[in-house]
Amino acid sequence: MSSLPLAVRDSATMLRRNLLHARRYPSLTLNLLLTPVMLLLLFVYIFGDTMSAGIGGGADRSAYIAYVVPGILLMTIGSTVIGAAVSVATDMSEGIIARFRTMAIHRGSVLIGHVVGSVLQSVASVLLVGAVAVAIGFRSTDATALEWLAAIGLLALFALALTWIAVGMGMASPNAEAASNSAMPLILLPLISSAFTPIDAMPGWFQPIARYQPFTPAIETLRGLLLGSEIGYNGWLAVAWSIGLAALGYRWSTSKFNADPK
Repeated sequence: MSSLPLAVRDSATMLRRNLLHARRYPSLTLNLLLTPVMLLLLFVYIFGDTMSAGIGGGADRSAYIAYVVPGILLMTIGSTVIGAAVSVATDMSEGIIARFRTMAIHRGSVLIGHVVGSVLQSVASVLLVGAVAVAIGFRSTDATALEWLAAIGLLALFALALTWIAVGMGMASPNAEAASNSAMPLILLPLISSAFTPIDAMPGWFQPIARYQPFTPAIETLRGLLLGSEIGYNGWLAVAWSIGLAALGYRWSTSKFNADPK
């Protein structure tokens, strides 16, 4: 069998394996989903009126729902891909990765199965959190079909980038607990972005940090696509961050996978 059909077949097998694991142990994904859902409900119902007044929308909770949801959707991806780091670290510590290295399978299929499975879980998680957002009042009536497709594409690309980083973290971690801890920045970074408050409201020395980290351009691009706000250079910056992180994570993961076991 030629290399491409072999790679596709083995990658599909590994994807099925990871999806079966996710279905068999759904508690990990559900626990990771709790953080963005709880933050969404907390900021909308507890701080919504005050935060809306702070961004110039008056004491109007519905205005703050529109503002905060794009950031929560990106945070959902950051939360969900931690599961990929934990899953990879578990495979490493239990020896299954070492076993796969000795088998007559396409070497890249092991990582591809983890990555594709994590991206699919991230998309499903975004849909679930998006459904909660719609249920509490989020609307995007002005977005065209093309803008919706672009928004979905951005979310998928960002999920792919963060998943490769998470897989690298899992490969480099000695156990699942360490992998979970090392991946925590994927949840913390959205908290210091424009997800909950405008960049201009932050201290001047901190604004460049918040403005040019990976999450802020993606959040502002998503807001522009769904809500019609100005995107500016954020679209290109979000794509550049996504491609760069995906390339870095891919290089890191494959080098760890291909390294001789100690």
